[in-house]
Amino acid sequence: MKYLDEYRDRDTVLKLVDEIHKITKQKWTIMEMCGGQTHSIIRYGIDELIPDKIRLVHGPGCPVCVTPIEMIDKALEITAQPNVIFTSFGDMLRVPGSNGDLFSVKAKGGDVRIVYSPMDAVELAKNNPENDVVFFGVGFETTAPANAMSVVAAKSQELKNFSVLISHVLVPPAIEAILQSEKNEVQGFLAAGHVCTIMGYEEYVPLCETYKVPIVVTGFEPVDLLQGILMTIKQLESGQYKVDNQYTRSVSQQGNDPAQKVLQDVFRVVPRKWRGIGEIPMSGWTLTDKYTNFDAEKKFGVIHTTADEPADCISGDILMGHKRPNECSAFGTRCTPENPFGATMVSAEGACAAYYKYHRFQTELA
Repeated sequence: MKYLDEYRDRDTVLKLVDEIHKITKQKWTIMEMCGGQTHSIIRYGIDELIPDKIRLVHGPGCPVCVTPIEMIDKALEITAQPNVIFTSFGDMLRVPGSNGDLFSVKAKGGDVRIVYSPMDAVELAKNNPENDVVFFGVGFETTAPANAMSVVAAKSQELKNFSVLISHVLVPPAIEAILQSEKNEVQGFLAAGHVCTIMGYEEYVPLCETYKVPIVVTGFEPVDLLQGILMTIKQLESGQYKVDNQYTRSVSQQGNDPAQKVLQDVFRVVPRKWRGIGEIPMSGWTLTDKYTNFDAEKKFGVIHTTADEPADCISGDILMGHKRPNECSAFGTRCTPENPFGATMVSAEGACAAYYKYHRFQTELA
């Protein structure tokens, strides 16, 4: 398939693997920042092709995984209110809250609907004026422009019955939180190509300079990932630390200016809790005053809902790169996709789900 096969080409992969082996002299720990990258690494065995001296750990780049448990609880509270149509992408329905999930609400007759675009929710609000329609706006910078446009569309159509439950988070503050952790061992990052398609990569320059770590914007196919690893190792071995761009076919330094302008209009930066990690300063978005009437937390009075993370789940350590999924005592036994402790086992992009799907059950020593 054109534009795909060349990024899975066997000969190219083997050449990159050989070059990585040749230049790697020291032990290094690299974190990829996207759940899609994690799944490709595990699916194609990239972590098994590279030298043992390189340890790949998996960052908090899965939007479902980092949505805090209290946000799920807020969604459940909203669904319990009368005349509410709650809409979400399908991957959020099985994420456990304190007492249940959205799938259980739907199974019991609650009006929870899967949509494929936030504009589907806007259309539902337009066609169902007697109901309040809520869209669960989850994700990183990648999905934020579409969610922002749904709010703009609802305002332009004067829809009083549409609102958004927002759980948007930002990548650069998460990288900084990882680097500031006393347990941090990460020495280089593979940044998520699709996030940088929207935002560019200028935000990463101060992180490289302050913490003296290389950050390489990377795609999602085997060739992309191996090129990203190679570019990172070259910097580490030579003592460099700068932003580099492997994903040049999609990413520019400035990013998508029209999308950024919409985001600046609709959202403002706030502190956000991350599931298993806790609050990271100025790491998320909420609506600006201009669009505050579309804030579901305020509209339904759930803004102060809080919840504690389950003690048995080590997803926070996994998302911070301190541990890998098969270093968890519950992995594959007490915690499975059918009976998940946390979102990292539920999400299609979760690291635990990837290890389970591709049979990485051997327990490693922490």
